[in-house]
Amino acid sequence: MKIVQVEAIPFAIPYAKPLEFASGAVHTAEHVLVRVHTDEGLTGTAEAPPRPFTYGETQESIIAVIGKIFAPQLLGMSALEREAIHAHLDRTVGNPTAKAALDMALWDLLGQCAGLPVNGLLGGCTDRMRVSHMVGFAPAEQMVAEAQRIRDTYGITTFKVKVGRQPYTLDVAACRALREALGPGVELYIDGNRGWSPSDAARALRDMEDLGLTFAEELCPADDVLGRRWLVARSPVPFIADESATRAAEVTRELLGGSATAISIKTARTGFTASQRVLHTCEALGVEVVMGNQIDGQIGTLCAAAFGAAHRSASLHAGELSNFLDMTDDLLTEPLTIENGTLRVREGAGLGIDIDPGKLARYRQDR
Repeated sequence: MKIVQVEAIPFAIPYAKPLEFASGAVHTAEHVLVRVHTDEGLTGTAEAPPRPFTYGETQESIIAVIGKIFAPQLLGMSALEREAIHAHLDRTVGNPTAKAALDMALWDLLGQCAGLPVNGLLGGCTDRMRVSHMVGFAPAEQMVAEAQRIRDTYGITTFKVKVGRQPYTLDVAACRALREALGPGVELYIDGNRGWSPSDAARALRDMEDLGLTFAEELCPADDVLGRRWLVARSPVPFIADESATRAAEVTRELLGGSATAISIKTARTGFTASQRVLHTCEALGVEVVMGNQIDGQIGTLCAAAFGAAHRSASLHAGELSNFLDMTDDLLTEPLTIENGTLRVREGAGLGIDIDPGKLARYRQDR
């Protein structure tokens, strides 16, 4: 199963409702479709979502690094030589989503070759994930209306609330409004995207102690080393490291250094291979994980769901798998559906990704 071609196709699909948060805003899904072709006629597929305000990658940089550096290294190699392939990829620093997409495309090929679903190859714990929905910046009444609509339409009862603006006049009030409107049966946790100082975060957490928050994520920057450790030691809820823990080594550093007590796993930045390393590190250290979302489209969401559902510890909490609902369209022939608050993984060999050629022709940016 020799690799004969690697494609990096830019595409852009507008969001019906942009997602706004402390470190930026996303109005259009300007992603890269990654395809790895073999001499046996199989094609592995994945999606790379650039996040320049988080990892420094852009659509153009992903295309360049895959086309000019990674593809020449992979051509002629067997798609089964994943460790050897990663040794080549790791010679180039950074570029996490480009590497992750290639890794997931290789797993897709592995599943197709074996005639088995990737979810089963990874662990096969369950065939579905409970879904968490991210609620972005807006006036409190609009955030409440969105959460109620998502709950009533899709049965989702877990919400990740974006904070990191003005903690006392905006964020705490929005969280309180959500709790009052949704009631105690709905799970809430917050994500600051590094927008607060440690002292502001500590005060906000005190002010929200009665809201029953499940987690707090990246409330202040990882570079605030002592301040963040001080905050985490006082946090009444588990403190999730996300952008600060993108590799297994960073996960170990954040956890052993006292800068986090839980970890967000995002397959869009660590693929399946490195995500397993992160997951097993967390299991060994006895900390919880949450399947995060890189504002993925349906392809990336399908990958995250396949990984999360495959592992017992990754499937314990609802995964952030619903942001594709805010996109005006997507590339899959068969769109994903969320029912009763859950998303099922695809059956069949590989990841079950079938790209609609008409949609790809409409949204690709290189023709």
